[in-house]
Amino acid sequence: MIRSELVQALAQENPGLSQRDVEAIVATFFDEIVRRLAENGRVELRGFGAFSTRERDARIGRNPRTGETVDVDAKRVPFFKPGKEMRQRLNV
Repeated sequence: MIRSELVQALAQENPGLSQRDVEAIVATFFDEIVRRLAENGRVELRGFGAFSTRERDARIGRNPRTGETVDVDAKRVPFFKPGKEMRQRLNV
């Protein structure tokens, strides 16, 4: 499912909201998750899962095209841990 499909599904399930309102809600939802993660926070949605960030150490990588070694800087990457309810529904 892509973002536009999500907006369309939510608009169909909520006929009292306009398409533009649903788009604004979805945009705000995702923006708040990103903002919170950028602040080194955590976002937990009960029954769905938790978003957080993890630290990756600096390392030496390899350019797959040339085979040349390159330095890869340390960075934070997003991480998602599914909730118990989601795992149960996926493994029915």
